[in-house]
This record gives sequence, C-alpha cells and structure tokens, in this order.
Amino acid sequence: MKGCRKNSDPKYYNKVIKQLKSKVRKEYNRRKLGVHCTEKLKQLSKQLLVAKKSAQEAYLKSVLSKEGNCWSDFYKYVKRHKGNKENIPAIKDYNRRIITDAIEKANTFNSYYSTVFSSEGNILLIQGENTGNPFTTNIKTMRRRVKVIGKKNQ
Repeated sequence: MKGCRKNSDPKYYNKVIKQLKSKVRKEYNRRKLGVHCTEKLKQLSKQLLVAKKSAQEAYLKSVLSKEGNCWSDFYKYVKRHKGNKENIPAIKDYNRRIITDAIEKANTFNSYYSTVFSSEGNILLIQGENTGNPFTTNIKTMRRRVKVIGKKNQ
C-alpha cells in the first residue's frame, strides 16, 4: 500500500494547471525521443508558466478582495513563499572565530574573495564549521591549473 503524503501544490492550482503539469512531466520523460518531443515540452512548459501566473494573480486578488480575515490568508501566503533566508551556515574566519551574523559573514567572504584576485602569495584561510581542514592554496598553483584547463578546452 502506498503511503499518502501532503499535497505540496499551492492552493491556487486548478484542474487545468494540474493537467498541464502532468503533460509536462510526460513530455519531459519523452524528450530524448526527438526534436518534436523537445519542442512540445517547451510549448507545454510555457503554457504551464502562463497558467500558473494567471492563477496566482487571481488567487491574490481574491484573497485581497475579501473582508475580515483576508490579511491572515495573505500573510500565510507570503510566509509560505518567503521561506528561510538563512542560506549560509556558520563559518570560521581566518582567525578560526565562528561567525553567525549575516553582515560579518558577508564581510568575511568579501575579504576572502578579494584576495583571490590580488597578487598576494597565499589566499586567506576559510574553514567550514563541519570540516576540520582549512582550505588554502597558492596563487601560482591556481594560475597553472587554470592555464592547463584553458589549454584542454581549446
């Protein structure tokens, strides 16, 4: 017996969108059969995007036009689409200090990446919290490796 899972589709998905979604999945699986399948996949994908956008706009209009509890529905919608903004986990800077603040992380990455394009001999150490080994490399080694990759691609 197959277990039931919660439907992850947004509330505004209607029957037409669900049918288009199914057709896109089928054409995606057939895309290697030829150019005609690839073209049909592109066409169906565009139709699906247009249908999703119009359904989403209609849903937002209906939510905002309601009186009374409409703001709670609207904020549920916004919260669901906002997601988690914490994309970068805690990091250690070159002094092995753990950084969790977003601005400090940005400044640490800024100083780190600015050294990549400088003429200094070694790049600063940046260490992930989960790994015990720091990442360091020599600029001359990096340039040699990039040069070899460039020759292979020519």
